Amino acid sequence: MPKLKTHKGTQKRIGVTGSGKPYRVKSWRGHHLEIKSSRRTRRYAGKGMLGSEHSDQVERLLPYLGKG
Repeated sequence: MPKLKTHKGTQKRIGVTGSGKPYRVKSWRGHHLEIKSSRRTRRYAGKGMLGSEHSDQVERLLPYLGKG
């Protein structure tokens, strides 16, 4: 069986918590923050957890994410 390749674009965008749940950085936080309201920028703060409906896809794209 050959080695599985990690999808590098996904690797840069998705991480894993200590308990093994995948997370992502929320979008719209990159630049032009002065014109966005404080309420709006607070909404983009922190990490967003990926739902269980994406677990099969994440496992395929990142086969070694939760292992070691």
